[in-house]
Amino acid sequence: MATDRTEAALGALRQAIAGLENAIDMRIELQRSHGEVEHEVRRVHADRARLAQELDQSQFRANRLEEVNREVSRRLVTAMETIRAVLDR
Repeated sequence: MATDRTEAALGALRQAIAGLENAIDMRIELQRSHGEVEHEVRRVHADRARLAQELDQSQFRANRLEEVNREVSRRLVTAMETIRAVLDR
């Protein structure tokens, strides 16, 4: 009878240890996954910052090209008016 209780207690202890080992394994996997997610979030933030900087640079270039385009257009109008004035004489 004492042997049966001892065996039952040992069985319960084995089950508890197995449950604890499973919980530890799950926790380790969860931490590993969490670390991977944190790494991915950092990577996404770095990509976002890089893309924002590239967008700012592209916007600056687009604005500059627009200014140059307006200047070229103005000069072309002036040149055409000068040519017309010369031809009209």
